[in-house]
Amino acid sequence: MGPYRIDAVLFDFDGTLTNPGALDFAAIREAVGCPPGELILEYLESLDDAAEKAGKYALLDAFEADAAAGSAPAREAEAVVSGLRALGIPVGIVSRNSRSAIERALENFPLLSPSDFDVIVPREAPVRPKPAPDSVLLAAAELGVDPGRVLFVGDNQLDVEAGSAAGTFTVLVRPEHPSAYEAAGGPGEAGRAVPAAPDVVIEHLGEVPLVVRMGRPLPLGKFPNDLLAQYLDGAVDPDPALLIEPAVGEDVAAVDVRAEEVLVLKSDPITFATEELGEYVVLVNANDIATSGATPRWLLATALFPPGSTPSEVVHALRDLAAACRRHGVSLCGGHTEITDAVTRPLVVGTMAGTVEHAALLDKRGMREGDRVLLTKGVAVEGTAIIAREMGERLIESGMSPEEVGACRDLLDRIGILEEAEVARAHPGVSAMHDVTEGGLATALRELSTAGGRVIGVDIDTIPVLAQTARVCGLLGLDPLGLIGSGSLLICCADAHHAALMAGLRSAGIEVACIGRVLEPGAGVEASRGGASAVWPSFEVDEIARLFQQGLAGLIDLDL
Repeated sequence: MGPYRIDAVLFDFDGTLTNPGALDFAAIREAVGCPPGELILEYLESLDDAAEKAGKYALLDAFEADAAAGSAPAREAEAVVSGLRALGIPVGIVSRNSRSAIERALENFPLLSPSDFDVIVPREAPVRPKPAPDSVLLAAAELGVDPGRVLFVGDNQLDVEAGSAAGTFTVLVRPEHPSAYEAAGGPGEAGRAVPAAPDVVIEHLGEVPLVVRMGRPLPLGKFPNDLLAQYLDGAVDPDPALLIEPAVGEDVAAVDVRAEEVLVLKSDPITFATEELGEYVVLVNANDIATSGATPRWLLATALFPPGSTPSEVVHALRDLAAACRRHGVSLCGGHTEITDAVTRPLVVGTMAGTVEHAALLDKRGMREGDRVLLTKGVAVEGTAIIAREMGERLIESGMSPEEVGACRDLLDRIGILEEAEVARAHPGVSAMHDVTEGGLATALRELSTAGGRVIGVDIDTIPVLAQTARVCGLLGLDPLGLIGSGSLLICCADAHHAALMAGLRSAGIEVACIGRVLEPGAGVEASRGGASAVWPSFEVDEIARLFQQGLAGLIDLDL
């Protein structure tokens, strides 16, 4: 279940709000002469003879009237509808049944009547019935609600297909007595192979309020404990070093570090909303831990969400975070989740802890003159991906194919440097590591020089630029050296060992190039191109920020 919002709820009627099996579809088919495999209403509409059509509709009406008279409300149907109305959530009915049959059946509902529904769309409505989306869209329009914020609840594939085609969030209720339902011919009415799948499958209507709750705005304050407990159940993998695990009521995490020599700490916020929020939180923090020679181990996350956020949006982000931790071998050991007007979009602050033996700790001040400077992957991997995701249409208009744009978008999967850092740690001669982030390689080399207290010499001709990056930057007039570049790792390695390290990285499937050397004590970058001295570029802002500031796309926060 992904994130969603719910402003209204629509129900199928027969078999959803009523107990299934009241209508004998097999008998109806035989009475009206509907061929096997055809839907009854569609068959009747295909008849050319007006008299024949009217007669067969009369037979259908008679069957429906008898079924309506003997129908009964499904378990919890009245409580669910009444509860939604009490919350001020509009409710409606979308059915292939006639209005008269719906109203007659509702006479058997002690607590509900037609007036309790804000909209009823029966088969007489001037639109195509389910499985076409028309009737669902008509109901949403009459309620004044975006179909994308409608929950549509039904009991068969016709409902799922109609709701999915209309863009609603679909819920399939499993029949309580499937054998009796099948005997009544229910699946025969919907027994067609269609690709649509429900967003959620529930066992009974009593689960609808929870589905709705997950799509309704949360009040300000801490994330509800009951929902947090559901998320935490199974979200954290066992870690013997984690003595106090995250749980409702636990305000701290306790970690046993007796077997470790050095604890390395890092904290960084992720302030922009993205589908890969969890991946960013983990990697942005874990990347820096890895550059110290340490292994990222534990993550604390403070997640703040703006007013109007729904539980499903919060839980989706938290599950994404837990999944990212699992992918990268990190234990999610605690944090805080809150809805607050202090933020206008999701803000997640990660605090990562890692461990390393004292002798293996990398301090950039350990760089030595003559060390080779290596760069993994290529410059601006992350920037290329972000531009493709934010400005895909512009790139296509500029001449890129959709396939090329897609390949650029996929580069976002390569923003981690944990694998190459692990390879580097295992090789002798490595004196420092630094990951490339905002400001691109141009800024990263200056940062490395400043932290290490050494001038760095770089040959611009040796700097690897991915073909996708060169294409994007060429079309948009950007310098790849100043474009945000998470996913590229700078490694300083002794001259005698750098060739073996490069071979090890390539054996692991990681592209790497030697782009320069560590020089004398001092600070700064001495660049060359074609054997001659060259100016190393400087950027006041990241190239991607400059691009967006020019009005070519919406602003994006780059707090990496």
